[in-house]
Amino acid sequence: MEHNSADVVELLRRARAGDAEALNEIFARHRDRLRRMVEMRLDRRVQARIDASDVLHDAYVDVVKRLDEYLREPHLPLFLWMRLVVGERLLMLHRQHLGRQMRDAGREVSLYRGALPEASSAALAAHLLGKHTSPTQAIVRAERVLRLQEALNTLQPLDREILSLRHFEDLTNAEAAQALGIHEDAAAKRYVRAARRLKEILAQMPGGSCDSSASL
Repeated sequence: MEHNSADVVELLRRARAGDAEALNEIFARHRDRLRRMVEMRLDRRVQARIDASDVLHDAYVDVVKRLDEYLREPHLPLFLWMRLVVGERLLMLHRQHLGRQMRDAGREVSLYRGALPEASSAALAAHLLGKHTSPTQAIVRAERVLRLQEALNTLQPLDREILSLRHFEDLTNAEAAQALGIHEDAAAKRYVRAARRLKEILAQMPGGSCDSSASL
């Protein structure tokens, strides 16, 4: 339990004793971060049939069922374990709805191929650029999203994933390192290198660097 804070350890103790509200409180704390992860990795072809709320609802049931599994071997911080459970539920839903189509070569370029469903460079590009409201801004933003997506697709998969974890899912460097199974120093260096490389690619593209480079 050394991975968790004292208040989380106490909530886990209550949950183990049968206090359902304790686990609900833990899940609620991280719901927004888990939702962002799902939105990043939910395949666009099934978004009309399921949404992030559906995935989180099913995943919460999984968390409740598998809590004893975590308590027996808490090798990760609780949040990262819940993130993994949510990702596994999302992968299961993808298989259920897409079947063989999951292997289609025509899918959007994926990020790092790990235990979780792949995130799309399009979703990361849209997040990095933020939101614009006017019609004129929307047109400019659409062009920039495509340009940024092209730049992201030229990066190595692990570099795209580290940008996704840090910028979209708001994982700390330590959390990103644990999620990827690499050392913290390696994660920090990988992130700096990926951000610098992305800026260089954008600067070389027509029109130069786009607004997102300021946030990297």
